[in-house]
Amino acid sequence: QVQLVESGGGLVQAGDSLRLSCAASGRTFSNYHMAWFRQAPGKEREFVAAINWSGDNTIYADSVKGRFTISRDNAKNTVYLQMNSLKTEDTANYYCASGPLRYRLSGSGIRYDYWGQGTQVTVSS
Repeated sequence: QVQLVESGGGLVQAGDSLRLSCAASGRTFSNYHMAWFRQAPGKEREFVAAINWSGDNTIYADSVKGRFTISRDNAKNTVYLQMNSLKTEDTANYYCASGPLRYRLSGSGIRYDYWGQGTQVTVSS
């Protein structure tokens, strides 16, 4: 059974940093792309960042480019999202997702087949 468990969310002030983690189990972690998405209340889910199986290719949403960094540790079956210079508009529930290699690295949610439960990030002004 595949499980993705996010952690690291919390309440921070604008300008602060936060690092999210997503621990994966149930299948060979290094055989899958990983991604972060987020969803704010009343809004649709949106892509944040994705990383390929080896960690040498990443893509980002324009809204987070230069502030967020996605990385992975295949030995620990964990993907991270380092978030710097947080803004109030970054407030959302953040989800990690896992997707098969038969698709190119993508920001489309349909390319990911397993999702975590999410961790809440709240940025106050």
